[in-house]
Amino acid sequence: MRKSIWVSLSLCLLIGSTIKVFAQEQPVKFSSRIERVNDSLAVLNIRAVLAKGVELFSTKKTNPDDAFISTFAIDSSLKKYTRATDSITESGKLQTLSDTALQATLHFFTDSVTFKIPLHIPVTEEATIQGKLTWLAKKGNDYPSGEKNIIEPLKKGTPTTSIQSASKTASGTSLWGIFIGGLLAGLIAVFTPCVFPLIPVTVSFFLKRSKNRIEGIRNAMVYSLSIIFIYTIPTFILTKLFGPQIMYKIATSVTANLLFFAIFIIFALSFFGAFELTLPSSWANKTDKQAGKGGVIGTFFMALTLVIVSFSCTGPFVGTALGQLSSTGEVLPPVIGILGLSAGLAIPFTLFAVFPSMLHSLPKSGGWLNSVKVVFGFIELALAFKFLSMVDLIYGWHLLDREIFLAIWIVLAVLMGFYILGKIKLSHDSEVKYVSIPRLFFAIIAFTFAIYLLPGMWGAPLKAMSGLLPPPSTQDFDLNQLQYKIENISSAGSVNNAGTSKAIPPKLYTDKLHMPLGLTGYFDFNEGMAAAKALNKPVMLDFTGHSCANCRKMENEVWSNPDVLKMLKNDFVIISLYVDEPSTLPVSQQYKTANGKYISTLGDKNLDYEQTKFGLNSQPLYMFLDLKGNPLSDVRYGYDSNIQKFIQHLNDVKQKFETEKVTRS
Repeated sequence: MRKSIWVSLSLCLLIGSTIKVFAQEQPVKFSSRIERVNDSLAVLNIRAVLAKGVELFSTKKTNPDDAFISTFAIDSSLKKYTRATDSITESGKLQTLSDTALQATLHFFTDSVTFKIPLHIPVTEEATIQGKLTWLAKKGNDYPSGEKNIIEPLKKGTPTTSIQSASKTASGTSLWGIFIGGLLAGLIAVFTPCVFPLIPVTVSFFLKRSKNRIEGIRNAMVYSLSIIFIYTIPTFILTKLFGPQIMYKIATSVTANLLFFAIFIIFALSFFGAFELTLPSSWANKTDKQAGKGGVIGTFFMALTLVIVSFSCTGPFVGTALGQLSSTGEVLPPVIGILGLSAGLAIPFTLFAVFPSMLHSLPKSGGWLNSVKVVFGFIELALAFKFLSMVDLIYGWHLLDREIFLAIWIVLAVLMGFYILGKIKLSHDSEVKYVSIPRLFFAIIAFTFAIYLLPGMWGAPLKAMSGLLPPPSTQDFDLNQLQYKIENISSAGSVNNAGTSKAIPPKLYTDKLHMPLGLTGYFDFNEGMAAAKALNKPVMLDFTGHSCANCRKMENEVWSNPDVLKMLKNDFVIISLYVDEPSTLPVSQQYKTANGKYISTLGDKNLDYEQTKFGLNSQPLYMFLDLKGNPLSDVRYGYDSNIQKFIQHLNDVKQKFETEKVTRS
C-alpha cells in the first residue's frame, strides 16, 4: 500500500516536472499591461519571468559605455507622452557582479522583474501604446537576446484590462465552452464499440482485485487520471514545443488539411466495416504485460492499454478536436479540448467503481454498438469533406463549391437516417426487427438536418451552419445574393458601385477573392487605402481566412443584418486581408521579417502585418484606421455575435473619424 502511494506521488511529480520544463523552455517570458494612476498619468508594466539559470540585464547604465543592458524604446508617435525627467522603474531583486573577464560591473535580475514606464496621457484621451523592449540576458557562457514588441490599448477614463480575458481565447471562444465540448465528445466516445464493453470488465476487475471497496475506488481513480494524463500531456508538450503560430499553420496548411481528409476517409471506411483499424498488436501486448504487475504502475499501463486498443474509435474524436481547435492559433484551446475529451472518457470508470450497482443498468453489448460505429462513419465522412473544402477554397479549384458541399452533406444525412431505421444494412449489421424509440428519434434528427440544409442549395443563409459550410460567394445560383446585386444596381455613388465612384475599383486578387453579401472590398492594403482617401471614408481592416469558421459566422450572422450591412456599404472602405491566401507576391514586394522569415505570399504578408501592427494572429479581427493608417480604436474586435454591440462599435469609430475630419479641416 505504502509503495503504491510513493509510486503515485512519483508519477505526479514526474508529470509536474515535465510541465514545468516545457513551460519554461524560453529564456525569458514577457507579459504586459497598462494601468492608469491618475487623471494625467498612466504606467506601462512589462513583466519578465526568467528560466532557471538565466540572468536578465537591467535597463540602467552605470556608465556611458555600458553594453550589457536591456533597452526599451517607445514608438516615436508617443514621444509627446514622455518627459525627459522620466525613467524606467524596475521592480525586482537586482544583483550586482564585477566580472573580471568582461572588465565590467554587471547589473541583472535572476528571477523576475517588472519594468514600469510612466506615460503622461490625460484621462480624456485614448492611445495605443507601442514600443520595443530589446533584452539581453546571460546563461552560463551564453548571451541570449531578443526583441519583444509591446502593444497595449489605453481607453479614456478608467484603467483598461488586458486585451484578452484569461477565460477566453483570442477568437472569443470560452475555454470553459471548449472544455465542456470536449467533455461531451468524450462521454459520447464511451459508447463506441471499442470502449463500452471494457467498462464493466475493467471496473469489476478493480473491485475484485482490491482488498476493500476504498482500494477499488482508488485504483479506478488512478486508472481514470492515467487516461487523462496519457491524452493531455503529449498534447501539452507538442503545443508548447511548436507554439500557437505552428498550430495555426497546421490548421490552415494545405498539406495538413489533405492529411486530415485522408485520415477521416480511412476512419469512415473502417467504421463502415471495410477493415479493422488498429495499432500494432505488439504495443497492446507489451502494455498489457506491464499492466499485470499491479500497483499504480500496473494501473497506469492498463489505462495505456485501453488507449491503444480503443484507438480506432477514439482517434477520430481526438483528430477532430485537434483539427478544429488548432484554427484558433493558440496553445490553450487544443490542450483544454483534449483535457475535456479525456476526462469524459475517464469519468465513467470512476463513477461505476464508486457506484458498482450501476453496472447492472448498463445495456448489454450487441448489434447496437455496431450501429453506433456506422453512424460515426457517416459523421467522419462529412467531416472529411470539410477538410477537403479548406484546400479547395485556398487553391480556388471550385470542386467543392457551396452547393456541391451541401449536396454531399444532404445525401449523407439521408443515408444515415435510412440506416438508423434499418432500411440500409452493412455486412456486420444485425437484423433490425423493429424500430426502437431511440432509433426513431435519431432518424428524425438525421432527416430534419437534411431538410434544413436543402434550402441552402438555392442560397438560404443557413446561419447555424455558417462556420462549417463554404462561403456563399462560391455558389453559382444564389437567390439570397441576387437581392444584393439588385440593390447595388439601384444605388449609386458608393464604393460598391465602382463605375460611378471616385475611387478606383478593386483589381488585385479579385479573380480569386470575393466579398460576401454584395459588398465591394479590397484585398490589397495599399489599393484599399487609396480608395479610402479618394472617398474620404474610414477603413475597416478585415483580417480573415479561407479556413476561418468564425469569419464566416460573423459575415452570415452579423454583417447580414440590414443596419450593419448599410453602414458597411455606405460609411466604410473594407480591406479584407486573407492570412492564408497562397498567391505569390511580386518579387518587389517580397521581404524578410526582423526574425529572418522570408515573406513571399499574400497570406504571409497579411499575417505578418496583423502580428506586428496589432499583436494578434487570430481571425476574425476587425481594426479601423483613419486616412493616415492610424487606429481609430484600441479595441481588438474579434468574433462576437452580438449585433447591437457591433453597430455601436461602428458608430463609435465613425464618430471618431468625423471628429478628426473636422479637426483636420
